[in-house]
Amino acid sequence: MALGSGSLEVPANKKLCGMVNRLAFLCAGRAANHVGLGRLFLACCTRRKYAAPAREAIRVRGLSECSEVVVSNKATISQCVSNLAVTQGDARAFSTSEGSVSWRAYDEAANELARALVHLGVGVGDRVGVLLPDGPGVHVAFLAIERAGAVIVGAGARSGVKELVHLFGLTQCTVLISAAEHQGLGAVALRAELAEADVSLTLHLIVDSESGRQSEPLSETAGMDEEDAAARRHDPDDIWLLNSTSGTTGMPKCVVHDQSRWFVFHDFAVEAGQLDQNDVFMSVVPAPFGFGIWTAHVTPVLLGVPTVLMTGFDADAALDLIEQHRVTVLAAVSTQFIMMLNSAKIDSCDLSSLRVLFTGGEAVPRDRASVFEEKTGAKVLQFYGSNEVGAVSRTTLDDSSDRRWTTAGRVIKEMKVRLFDEQGADVTHTGRGQPGCLGPTLSQGYYGDPQANAKLYRDDGWMMLGDIVTIDDEGYLTVVGRTDDFIIRGGKNISAAAVEEQVGTHPRVAHVGVVAMPDPVFGERVCAFVELDGRSALDLNTLCAYLREHGTSKEYLPEHLVVLDALPRAAGGKIAKAELCSHVAALSNKLDSATCTQGKD
Repeated sequence: MALGSGSLEVPANKKLCGMVNRLAFLCAGRAANHVGLGRLFLACCTRRKYAAPAREAIRVRGLSECSEVVVSNKATISQCVSNLAVTQGDARAFSTSEGSVSWRAYDEAANELARALVHLGVGVGDRVGVLLPDGPGVHVAFLAIERAGAVIVGAGARSGVKELVHLFGLTQCTVLISAAEHQGLGAVALRAELAEADVSLTLHLIVDSESGRQSEPLSETAGMDEEDAAARRHDPDDIWLLNSTSGTTGMPKCVVHDQSRWFVFHDFAVEAGQLDQNDVFMSVVPAPFGFGIWTAHVTPVLLGVPTVLMTGFDADAALDLIEQHRVTVLAAVSTQFIMMLNSAKIDSCDLSSLRVLFTGGEAVPRDRASVFEEKTGAKVLQFYGSNEVGAVSRTTLDDSSDRRWTTAGRVIKEMKVRLFDEQGADVTHTGRGQPGCLGPTLSQGYYGDPQANAKLYRDDGWMMLGDIVTIDDEGYLTVVGRTDDFIIRGGKNISAAAVEEQVGTHPRVAHVGVVAMPDPVFGERVCAFVELDGRSALDLNTLCAYLREHGTSKEYLPEHLVVLDALPRAAGGKIAKAELCSHVAALSNKLDSATCTQGKD
C-alpha cells in the first residue's frame, strides 16, 4: 500500500489486517505518537464488537466486466452499486434539475474513471482529492477512487485555495479530480496556485460535475483483470475517506473514515426513520462531510433507492424538486429547512409525499420544527454526534413531538456514552458533563495531527465531543453548552480561531476577536471585532474582498465587522471574549442584516 513512507505486508487475517493497515496509515501521516497509537488501537478493537444486522449476500460484477463474484454481507459501496447496476440498471440512482442518472450509468461512469486512474498510475492507498460541487459527479468520483484502491480526500466545494493547500499538503495528495473551474479559477490557474504553495499535482483529471465523466477521456484505458481488481478491492474496514472538519485553531483537521462506521450509522438511521426500499431521498447537504456521506452516498445505495441532489441549495428549487420527485426523506440542516419555510412556495407546492426530515449540525428550533411538521406532515428527526464520533443520540418516529423538538433524542446504547467533568472524572451518574463514546460509529481519528488526537481520545480509548450535555432518567440527551470556540452557522462548525487567523492577515488589522452573533435563519453568524493599527478605516466589503483575493474559504469570511478603539482584555492579557459576546447581544438588533451576505450564500 502506497503510504508515502514505506509499504505494509498484508497479514492473512483480514480483520487484523484492517486494523494494522489503519494504524500504519495513520503513522505514515504522523497522526499518532506512542500514546496515541494505544488509544487508536483500543478504539479500533472495541468498536468492532458491534454486530450489524445481517444483510443478504449479493452478486456483483468485477471491475473488468468479464465475470461475476459473490460477496458477503460485508459488501462495500462499490460492490453494492455494481449489484444494483445488474438488478435494477434502468432505475434512477440520482435526479437533479438537469435530469436523472441510472444505476447502470452510475456504475459505468465510475468504472470508466477508475480505469483511467489506474491507467495513469494511481496506486493502492494513494490519496486522490475530489473538488466537485454536489451532484452525481462527486459520487461517481468517490466510487471510482474506491475501485482504484485509492483513498478519497474530500474537499468542500466552498473551500478556498488556502484550505485546499492545507488539506492536500497534509494528506500528501498529488492527484485531483475536479470540474473545469473552481470559484472562478480555471484548472491551470488552480494548479499554479497550489504549486506556488508547494502542493504539486502529478495528475489532474477534469470531469463533468453532472455525469462524472472526463471532459477529455483517454482514447484507450486498459481494463483491470480479476487479479488486479481483487488486489485493489476495499474491505469495509479499510481507510476509505479523509475529509476536513473544523478545528478550534488554525486550518481544519482531517478525519479518517472507513465504510464500516457508516454502515452502522445506516442501521441506526433505518431504525430511527423506518426507512425502506420505497423511499426517495433528497440530500441538500455537502457530500464530502458526514451528514452528506450517509444521506447521499451510503444509505440510498444500501436501500437501492434514488436520491435527489442539488448543485447549490435554493429553497424554492428544493421545494419544486420535492414535489416533482415525490421525495419521502429529506436531509437538510436547520437553516435550510427554515429557508424552505420562509419561501412563498411552501404553501403552493405539494409536499404530501414527505414523511421524514433528518436534520442536525445545530440545535433544532422548536417553533420552526413544529411549523414544518404542520405544513408538510413529515416528522423532524435528528442525530446528535460529530464527524469524528458519528452518532451519539437520535430521535425516532416513536418519540413524542415534545421529545423530538426539545432534545437530541435518546442515547444510542451501542455507543457506550459516558459523561466526564473538567478534570476527566466519570460523572455519568450526575447526568451532566462532556460526552465521550466508545462505539461502532467512531472514526479513526485525525490524520497527521497527534496533538489533536491527544485531545480527541482519552487514555482509555473513549473519544470525546466538544459539548456539555445533560442526560435525563429516560436517556434523552440535551446539549447545554460547548467546550470549544465554534460558531455554528447553518449546521457548519466554523472555528473562531481560524477566522481570526484569516482576518488578522489584513495589513490594517492589529488585533481581532471573533464571536457568534445570533441569527433567526442561520442560528449564528460570524462577527469580527477588530482593533486597527491606527491607519485608515476598514469596512466589511473591503475586508472580505481582500480575504477572497488571498484564497480564504467562504466559511471564514466575517459577516459583521465592528471596529473598536481597543479590544477588551482579560486579566491575563487575552482578548475578553465574554465582553465581546455581551457587545454582540447589544448590537444584534441594530446591525443591518444586509451586511450578512458577504459571499457566503
